[in-house]
Amino acid sequence: MTLSLPDLTLVIGGAASGKSAYAERLAESTGLPLTYIATAQAFDDEMKLKIAAHQARRSSHWTTVEAPLDVALALSDIGTGRVVLLDCVTLWLSNLLVAEADLMSQETRLLNALIACPAQVVIVTNEVGAGIVPDNALARRFRAAQGRLNQTLAARASHVVGVMAGLPFALKGDLTELST
Repeated sequence: MTLSLPDLTLVIGGAASGKSAYAERLAESTGLPLTYIATAQAFDDEMKLKIAAHQARRSSHWTTVEAPLDVALALSDIGTGRVVLLDCVTLWLSNLLVAEADLMSQETRLLNALIACPAQVVIVTNEVGAGIVPDNALARRFRAAQGRLNQTLAARASHVVGVMAGLPFALKGDLTELST
């Protein structure tokens, strides 16, 4: 049996929570052609290893699109009858901050692209608000922007799934609807 996803599913969790692996399994369970929009950039050896681990985990059925900054453009190129995994908006937002982009306009572009995208989209994001208050202005700006973006995406998504210790739990919608 294959799974039919809603137009937008958000998968959220802490770092190394298993959210990406869960989102990949969710997308693969549809049986549809798969597109992976990757936002990570390999600036150091640690990130290179993390990217390689994510790539090794995915089967050859995935088409990968590298979009560290222009996720909206990547989404605009997606056709019907596909599932898109956007992994992850946290790194995308970090990339935009480093590039000194206008975060509000980029968020608006992303939301408009999600509305226009004819594919089923699964978005991976980090929950960054559960820790201590960061000690510098850039980190506090990032935390506030990520929290705002997560709330906006969660409001638009039909299903929001939290992942902790590799285990999914429903935050919005019925998790059994996302089971095969």
